[in-house]
Amino acid sequence: MLQFNYQKRVLDFNFPAKTSRGAITSKNCFLISVYDINEPNIIGWGECNTLRGLSIDHFDDYEERLQSVLEKINKLPLSFATLSDFLDKEVYPSMFFALETALLDLSNGGQKQIYKNSFYEGIPIPINGLVWMGDKAFMKQQIDEKLAKGFDCIKVKVGALNFEDELQLLKYIRSEYSPEEITLRVDANGAFAVNEAMEKLKRLSAYSLHSIEQPIWAGQWEEMAELCSKTPIPIALDEELIGVKKAKQQKLLETINPQYIILKPALVGGLEASNTWIELAEKQNIPWWMTSALEANIGLNAIAQFTANYIVDKPHGLGTGQLYHNNYDSPLTVSSGTLFYDKDKKWEV
Repeated sequence: MLQFNYQKRVLDFNFPAKTSRGAITSKNCFLISVYDINEPNIIGWGECNTLRGLSIDHFDDYEERLQSVLEKINKLPLSFATLSDFLDKEVYPSMFFALETALLDLSNGGQKQIYKNSFYEGIPIPINGLVWMGDKAFMKQQIDEKLAKGFDCIKVKVGALNFEDELQLLKYIRSEYSPEEITLRVDANGAFAVNEAMEKLKRLSAYSLHSIEQPIWAGQWEEMAELCSKTPIPIALDEELIGVKKAKQQKLLETINPQYIILKPALVGGLEASNTWIELAEKQNIPWWMTSALEANIGLNAIAQFTANYIVDKPHGLGTGQLYHNNYDSPLTVSSGTLFYDKDKKWEV
């Protein structure tokens, strides 16, 4: 019989993390632990992670709902195989991700080994250096720091500053580094109005961008399809995938036909749900990459190990563990634009 518990930590950002939806200074983190009552010293861990304004299960009474779910689970003969029968990933994607991860960890001996692959053995994954919104000086400082640390892929949040200032920041990067030296991604988080999006994409294209994430807000399939068919910059769907039920996923990809998709497991229903999106995308020859959704290190570890199950041929968005000054200590280490698992370092939990 399995027993599940949770612990809560309020994660504090090193700085106000601004997007086009506003600034975040802290967020709740709920870690799920699971053990078999016959082997209580072997514990699997998972992380519940939600984001206000994005997660479909970011409820004001989230902790109470989580307590209720775990109380019910603790009375059942639950296993990894029966998890989907008990908890609907389309209603509680973050909880499903946490339970799924905790059970996988437990099945591999409670060593934070979610999958047996190269990442856990120390093979790094290239990641993009994320530049958060702020005033021009703050963003320029971040860009310089990321470049100095060896990142060759930079992702810049856009949509909150004056657009002309954002263009100047991109111009600054391109004046110092060619597209061959630095891959440049931007993320609009849906900030562009439909009637101005194409003109902004044209102006952004002057800076040899790899891609732009979610230029307009999600749910506007026909408008997004029009942009994707005519865009001068490859478009990556991000928020567009959140809350889309399995029955409509293929239709969304066929309708919009994006150049890329980006997957956040805690927001789309977990690791197997992410695999479903990958399979559908690859049937349409749509490339993808993974990114965290501001997870602490337990969730980030699971996403990184999941990513390593596939051919890693591009940078992924897995550097957000450094955002918090009170994150859980872990072997996850960022160096020279990569994330790797340093087994000389210990887990806090």
